[in-house]
Amino acid sequence: MLDATTRSGGTATASPRAAATDLVVPVSVPALAPPASASAPAGLAARCTRVLLSPWSRFSLLVALLAAAASSVLLFEPQKLLADGWPPQLGGATAALVFAVVYGLCTVAFVPRPLLNPLAGALFGSQLGLGAALGGTVLGAGLAFGLGRILGQDALRPLLRGRLLKAADGQLSRHGLRSMLAARLFPGVPFWAANYCAAVSRMGWLPFLVATALGSIPNTTAYVVAGASASSPTSPVFLIAMAGIALPALGGAVVAWRKRHHLRAR
Repeated sequence: MLDATTRSGGTATASPRAAATDLVVPVSVPALAPPASASAPAGLAARCTRVLLSPWSRFSLLVALLAAAASSVLLFEPQKLLADGWPPQLGGATAALVFAVVYGLCTVAFVPRPLLNPLAGALFGSQLGLGAALGGTVLGAGLAFGLGRILGQDALRPLLRGRLLKAADGQLSRHGLRSMLAARLFPGVPFWAANYCAAVSRMGWLPFLVATALGSIPNTTAYVVAGASASSPTSPVFLIAMAGIALPALGGAVVAWRKRHHLRAR
């Protein structure tokens, strides 16, 4: 046969079928690229996610939430609802717990605590009213601190370039417990301002909450006792409570006046 090796040792002749097979060169087929229509939505979704989670987008959300809260306070005046529209079926510890929750939400919405603390004393008396007011104070401070830390810190920290802002930030970041304790003891700093300033700084959660709870006791007690004894404004208890309100305010003003040069020099 033509395609077999001869028995006498001659060279073999390749068959035409084998020669044709050897000449075939393998050709690699490139993988099909995904269609552009499939990758475009994924890229658009990623860009939208980055924009929504950017620091300034979160800060805009914080501003919108606070503006809505402040507007609702101006429209509905929840502090009056606490006094005039309190559910009569609620009483005792349950009523104090509900009051503390509403108290905390009202402080986040910029309702001044000097309006809420006497109300707690008038509704629940000195002891239970003090517990409700302190619980609402810590709850409201924690909510404001969390909102400011999550939604505002990344956007606002690069703006801390002024001397006074840097000094305040450094004081809260390095000495958070004692700084916040002083801010709560002396009522010169607004409650909401201290909350959001602490949130922008590097102050930790635990020092902030502990300082808020401890530092708010004297001032809150004075307001609650004043509210509980407001029906007898000439009683010694009411007069002592009013002195407990006025003296820390005066002391805070004096300390702030003396420390102003120290802060400017830093």
